[in-house]
Amino acid sequence: MTSHELRSFGRRRGRRMSARQRALFDDLLPRLALDLASPCASRVASLFPGPVKAAWLEIGFGGAEHLIWQARHHPECGLIGCEVFEDGVVKALAAIEEQALSNVRLSTQDAREVLRWLPEGSLRRAFVLFPDPWPKKRHVKRRLVSPELFALLARVLAPGAELRIATDIGDYAGAILLAARASRTFAWHAEAPSDWRTRPPDWPETRYEAKARKEGRRCYFLKLLRTACPADATI
Repeated sequence: MTSHELRSFGRRRGRRMSARQRALFDDLLPRLALDLASPCASRVASLFPGPVKAAWLEIGFGGAEHLIWQARHHPECGLIGCEVFEDGVVKALAAIEEQALSNVRLSTQDAREVLRWLPEGSLRRAFVLFPDPWPKKRHVKRRLVSPELFALLARVLAPGAELRIATDIGDYAGAILLAARASRTFAWHAEAPSDWRTRPPDWPETRYEAKARKEGRRCYFLKLLRTACPADATI
C-alpha cells in the first residue's frame, strides 16, 4: 500500500488454526506465495511449473470456492489469488493440496501491491467478487473498487481481457460502473437486465453470494472488457 491508501479490508486473522492448517500455512504457502520483494518475470506464465496459456487474477478470494473451481476447470490457465484473511488462505491451501493443483499461486499482501508488481498487459482475466461493501457512509472511502483500482487493473489487463465484478450492494454497483466509465479503459456491453442479474454458468456461486441471497439481497454480476484505447470504452 502507498502512504495515502486506506485499508480496504478488516482483520487478517480469525479462528485459531488447527495443527494441519498451521502446517499448510507454514510449509505449503511459502512454496506458492508470490515474492513481491523481487521483480516479477516478464512472462507471468513462468510463475507456474507447467505450461499455461493465460494468467488470471482473483482479488479477495474469500473461502476460495471460485478460485479453486476456475483452477480445476481451466488447467491451461494460471490462477493468482489474493487474500489477506488467513482463514481463506488456509482453505485455498487445503484445496490445492487435496486436488493436487499446480496452476495456483497466492498472495497474502494487499492486492494493489500485486497489481503494481505484475507486468503491464500480463493478465487475460481478473475477478473481484463481493468485495467488502463498507456500507456505512463514513466508510465508503475504504471500498476497494474505485477509480484508483481501475487504473491499476487497466495497466495489467491486456486489451480484450475480461474483468468480472460482483456485489450485492446496489449503490456500490452504481459506483463501480461510474468508476469504470471515468477510467475510459473498460467497456460494459450489457443489453438486458439478465446481463447483470444472472450469473453466467462459468461463474460459480461463492458463500458470500449464497449469504446475500439468503438475506434477500439482489446480486449484480458485471462483466467489463479492457478496451484497446480510451475511444473504445463505452458504458
